[in-house]
Amino acid sequence: MRPIDPIAKEDRATAAFAAARPIVLLTGFGPFPGVPANATALLVPRLAKAARELFPTYDFVAEILPTEWAAAPQKLADLLARPGTALALHFGVSKQAEGFQIELVGRNQCKAVADAAGFLPTNEYVIELGPAERPSTLPAERIVARLLELGMPAHTSTDAGGFLCNALLYHSLSAASLRDEPHLVGFVHLPADLVDADGKAAASAHGLDLRGALVGALEIIATCLESLGSARAVKPG
Repeated sequence: MRPIDPIAKEDRATAAFAAARPIVLLTGFGPFPGVPANATALLVPRLAKAARELFPTYDFVAEILPTEWAAAPQKLADLLARPGTALALHFGVSKQAEGFQIELVGRNQCKAVADAAGFLPTNEYVIELGPAERPSTLPAERIVARLLELGMPAHTSTDAGGFLCNALLYHSLSAASLRDEPHLVGFVHLPADLVDADGKAAASAHGLDLRGALVGALEIIATCLESLGSARAVKPG
């Protein structure tokens, strides 16, 4: 009989623990027409790094999606194919957002707007024959209350637009609805002016910067996980 390799045994145990951890999927978007630098492309990797330290019992997966009608939903489907997702939290930017804008609903509609690759949607619907709307499953009112307690601008919204942000939210909610145990899904819009045209951090006209966005996004994660019974509120450092 071969002797037990303690290092290999430890590696297997670590891998087994990682595989058993619930997954939190965090996504942002790349640039698109009118937004040459997307703040979420900077925020999401930093958010995942900080969240891994604060919530070590979860496996945080971060991805920056192409702002393309075909590619973004396909990449999302690939990410959600791995079992064990507890939360899918998506971030995007909007020139109309005045802080943390928590979207309440995804609509089954696509506006005829060209994506980052120059293509238009192939259909007026996000998913043919899908329901007209799908409600977000985040604890939205609680999230807004907690962000306001931190002195951050926050509100809910019933209009995620007709571009990729809305489409991704609808796709993600649809995917969750097919699970035996649906996970939490939601979308957060942030001000587009958190970064300048060169991708450098800037202070938003609405009193939010990238550091504040990071602290607030961690609070959103904490609130969501707390609703699942497994996290405490984050205190800004």
